[in-house]
Formats: sequence, C-alpha cells, structure tokens
Amino acid sequence: MRFLKKPASVKGTLLALLLPAGIGLMGVAWLVHGLLLDRMSREFVESRLKDEVAFLEHQIRDANGEVDTLQTGDYFQDVFHHAFAIHTPEQTIISPDTWEPLLTPLIENEEDGTVRVEDAETTDTPLDILAYRKSFQVGETPIVVIVSEDLGALKRSQAALHAWTAVVSVLLIMLLVAVLWFGITMSMRPVVTLKAALKRLQDGEISRINVQSPEEFHPLVLQLNQLLDSLDQRLERSRDALANLSHSVKTPIAAVRQILEDDTRPLDTNLRRQMVERLSDIDRQLEAEMRRSRFAGPQIGKSAYPIKQARDLLWMLGRLYPEKSFELSSSLPEDSRWPIEEHDLNEVLGNLLDNAGKWSSRCVELSVEQGSGFKRIVVADDGPGVNHEDLASLGQRGLRLDEQTPGHGLGLAIVRDIVTRYEGKISFSTKSCSGLRVSIELLR
Repeated sequence: MRFLKKPASVKGTLLALLLPAGIGLMGVAWLVHGLLLDRMSREFVESRLKDEVAFLEHQIRDANGEVDTLQTGDYFQDVFHHAFAIHTPEQTIISPDTWEPLLTPLIENEEDGTVRVEDAETTDTPLDILAYRKSFQVGETPIVVIVSEDLGALKRSQAALHAWTAVVSVLLIMLLVAVLWFGITMSMRPVVTLKAALKRLQDGEISRINVQSPEEFHPLVLQLNQLLDSLDQRLERSRDALANLSHSVKTPIAAVRQILEDDTRPLDTNLRRQMVERLSDIDRQLEAEMRRSRFAGPQIGKSAYPIKQARDLLWMLGRLYPEKSFELSSSLPEDSRWPIEEHDLNEVLGNLLDNAGKWSSRCVELSVEQGSGFKRIVVADDGPGVNHEDLASLGQRGLRLDEQTPGHGLGLAIVRDIVTRYEGKISFSTKSCSGLRVSIELLR
C-alpha cells in the first residue's frame, strides 16, 4: 500500500493503521456479541422449558395420570406464556389450538429433548419455535409432555439489542478516533520542542540541544549533540592546522625572501642548497597539514572493514618490498566492521606497515583483534628496534631517529594524531635485536 511506503505525516500514518484496526475489532466484537446473545437466549429458553415440563410431570404424577383434573388451558398459557401438549393413549390436549399443526408432529416423534422448528408451512402459527419433549409413565400409562415457546418475539428483542450495540460501537469508534488524535498530538509535542531547539541552535542562541524529551527521543538528542561535537572538533582541527601551517612556513619563507632580496650576494651553490632545504621544509609542512586535514575522526554512520583493508595494504606492501614477508593474524570474519572512517584506518595501517617494512629484516606481522569494548591493532617487525630511552619520543612531529632512511618523520606522528582523535591509546615496545612493536587500542 502506498501510504506505508511514503507516509505524508506521522499522524496520518498512525490513524491509517490504528483506525481500521479499531473498526475491525469493533466489528468482530459486534459479531461475537450477536452469536453469544443468540446462544445465551436459546439456553435460557431451553432451561425454562425443561423446568415447566418438570412442573407438568409433577402435576400429572400427583393426579395419578388423570390429565382432566389439571388446570390447563388459559391458566397455563397466561402464567407461563408457553404452548403445551399432553398426550396419553386416551386423549391429547394442545393449548392453544392454533399450535396443533406444529406440536402434533412432535408428539408422533419418539425422540425426547429440545427441538427447534423453523419456517413451518402452516398458517396462523409462529414461524420459529423451540420445544422440549419428554415422555414418562405413570403406572402403566405412557404420557408425552411438550412445552414450546415462540422465538419470534425473543428474536425481535435480540435484534433491537443488537442494533443498539451497533450504535454504541459506532459512538465508541468516534470516541476512539478522538482519543487517538489527542494522544498522537500530545505524543508529537516533543517534536515541536525539538524543532524550536534546532531553530535556536541555528540562530546561535544555544550551542547544544538540551530539551526535556521522552525516553524514545533521548538517543536522537544524544546523536545530534555528538554530531555537533564532531563538527566543532573538525572546525577546531582546521583552525589548528591553519595556525600550525602559518607558523611552520613563516620562518622558511622569511629566510628564502631574505636571500632573494639581498642583491649584494650572488646565488652560489651554498645559497641554492639552503633555499632548496627551506623549500623542502615548506613542502614537508604542507604535505603533513594536507594529510591531517583529510582525517575525519569519529563520525556517525561511518565504518570500515579492517580485515579487507589490511589484506589490500599487505598485498601492496608485499609488492613494494618483495624481499620481505607480510603476515596477518586475526580471528575476525572478513565482513566485520569497525566504527572508524575508512581513510583514517588506511592511514593508521598504511603508516605502521610502511614504517615496519622499511626497518624489518625479513618479516612484518600484523594482528587485528576485537574484544568486549575494545579493538586492537598490533604491528611488529624484526628490525633493529629502538633504544628504550627513545620510545617515549616516538610519534613526535618531524622526529627521525635515523636520517639515513628516506622519509620525513611524519608517519608515526600522523598515527598518534588519528588515535588521539578516536580517544584511543598507542604504545611502543621493543626488545634487544627483536624489532619494534606498535600496539593501538581503540575503545569506541
């Protein structure tokens, strides 16, 4: 149905779902009411007929089977409002006389119990009757007693009651619509409050959403505030990056400008080398800040596939360092996902594996683990390792412990920045002649 695929409003959708359900339930209740009413009425009439048959039997037994001595006729019909028939081998009494075509076949029928006769093809008689037949003996005289009632009046009373039930059901449905509309309107009031809070946020009157909302809206408000925190962090990182870039390139640019503006000094080989060094510094700073500007940090709805990305990076580095072995150990399934932006995870794994590939002798091992409340990445190589006193300074921007190896000293610094933004921890450890081991633990 189209309204389920594209609802115009929450109110309309709820009413479209709840109102037909309410009408259907009312209809079912009305039908069940009619069936139960008919059943209860029949059981009540049947019980009365049995009692009256028992009363007649008692009277006949007291009269020793002399039915002529009984008070019948108008007395029985006026008191009990039922027709009856008493049959003995000598005579048959039926009152009123107009019921004789209906009760005579029942007398001839030898089965006792309740009998219902509908649509009888007789004139001046009821169309629907319920009768109770009982046969017994007084002495050696067989006697048959039948008491019956016209169900027409009872059915008319039932129809009137059933009609009033339908009227009441319609009124209840109208009341249900009003209650649903009022309940939905009251339930949607927090949305209006949230909308007003968002407008105040847009106008700069507030910095975070802090409204009294039902429990169902708490996750929405929390996610919105987390999104605002993420946007503020990204803005702060952009400002810091611009400030860092401005501060970093200011001195090299001033040095190059001073050399170029000094007309008295020729551009000899030494000056050219100095200018190249200064420009190289500027290039490195620009590269570092450009890479940092691409870090997204924690973002709602973003995720990465750690195993797939790790395999891709290991295959690429295996071709870059064909003489070395890159191994992956993990118990995670291939389609497992982590709440990390894909580019950030690539930067972390790529820098760590590339650094390990440069320094390793033969083998680089990558371990990806996940437990209750944590995610861990461990990269270990079999290179010369790092002195224990230098471990604390690893990851500082621009720091290089060996100037002979190509690089700018930015890889571990970038990894540390990304881990910090995800509120994680990074640790370095090494043993004599056993290489460097880098462990990253993310708690998100």
